[in-house]
Amino acid sequence: MADFGVRSSVSDLRRAALRRPATTGDFAGAGWRIPDPDLLVRQHDGFAQLLTDLGVRVDLLPAAPEQVDAVFAYDPAFVIGSGVVEFRSAKPVRRNEGAELVAALGVPVVGKLAEDSVMDGGDVCWVARDLVVAARGYRTNQRAHDQLRAWLAAEGQELVSVDLPHDRGPAHVLHLMSGISPIADDLAVVYPKIMPVPLLQLLAERGIATVEVDDAEYETLGCNILAVRPGVVVIFAGNPRTTAALRARGVEVHEADASELAKGDGGPTCLTRPLLRA
Repeated sequence: MADFGVRSSVSDLRRAALRRPATTGDFAGAGWRIPDPDLLVRQHDGFAQLLTDLGVRVDLLPAAPEQVDAVFAYDPAFVIGSGVVEFRSAKPVRRNEGAELVAALGVPVVGKLAEDSVMDGGDVCWVARDLVVAARGYRTNQRAHDQLRAWLAAEGQELVSVDLPHDRGPAHVLHLMSGISPIADDLAVVYPKIMPVPLLQLLAERGIATVEVDDAEYETLGCNILAVRPGVVVIFAGNPRTTAALRARGVEVHEADASELAKGDGGPTCLTRPLLRA
């Protein structure tokens, strides 16, 4: 039986890749607040152990020396049913991460983006088991959408394109998944202020209820939540209102200590490259 393949953002996460964090490099130049390197590593180890305890087989990849953003393993590639698609980052210092990650995964390669195409994994997610949404913005262009749409169509999957707002401009990372985290087939967490209106309408049409994150907990990555299986999720500690709202809906919420991991403005989803979802 294949040990790879993803067709959902919420079905049982059986296998995932994490990349250990670099402890040296140009954190400030990459837009990080400077972390405590020892605590950064301990928190990442704790996150990996939490996923393991929740039944996920974790492939823990070595750190990419001096590449501080490489810890965000969701961005450089995207796994679909038949294998992995190698992405190409618009951020120059992340340009080679796709090839490096794909080479380390040991998963069949479906394709790689052409040189005129850029896309981050953070701009792509399933909102239903037959439907992928991808955003156009400062990190992802239309040419990448066209290629990914063709690879997904070969598997009977649909890709819908939406546009991100300018928000704080090109120097600030804004991904589609900055504003949405699927929790179950009928539930998602959203930060409406940055959500494309057509996507909010699509969720309503599909009968997907939403939990809204407030301004303060958006800043502490309360909208970046990893579904381990439907209704079982991991969130960074320090988002009590979002956590309470999810638990009120019957969601099993696990909190990860992440004061240093969060200094790169990436949450549990960003850290995790799903390789196999049941």
